[in-house]
Amino acid sequence: MSEDLKRAKKMLSTALEMEEKGRAFYERAVSTCKNDMGKEIFQTLMEDEDVHMVRIRSIYETLSGKQAWSEEWKELKVKHADLGGLFRNIAKKHGPKIVVDTSDLEALDTGIDFEMMSVEFYEEQLKKATNSLEQEFIRKMVAEERGHHAALTDMKFYLSDPAGWFREKERGGLDGG
Repeated sequence: MSEDLKRAKKMLSTALEMEEKGRAFYERAVSTCKNDMGKEIFQTLMEDEDVHMVRIRSIYETLSGKQAWSEEWKELKVKHADLGGLFRNIAKKHGPKIVVDTSDLEALDTGIDFEMMSVEFYEEQLKKATNSLEQEFIRKMVAEERGHHAALTDMKFYLSDPAGWFREKERGGLDGG
């Protein structure tokens, strides 16, 4: 087995552990979150982690069998490619008057930290990747993890300051226009 293959399989094993931890965290967050909007976002992120785990396992099995990268992982897509758009739609539905619990904000902070660690992990792996399909996979994971991070950051801003979020994100002025 080549050193590149060993390194890729080790990266995938670590990535799978991270995604499993992320999924478990989001599952807990869904069950403990006090507001429906938070539950919906955490549920979506949990489902994305499921896709990530299937994708990683698929690649690992392919590398273990054929000992070469394939494009099969590309068929495994997350449900919402644009989490920012999804979040904006959910926020509009709930409006600027929302009740937030401190534990919801703490869960967001944990999720934000977790997603940033995932981005940093994948970015570090990208520097080591030599195969073009491996590089494409890692870039895809970085983009999706950045999307998760942005959605959680946006949600924290919304829950901390709904009126401010609407002013900034919906481009409304102070005069209501």
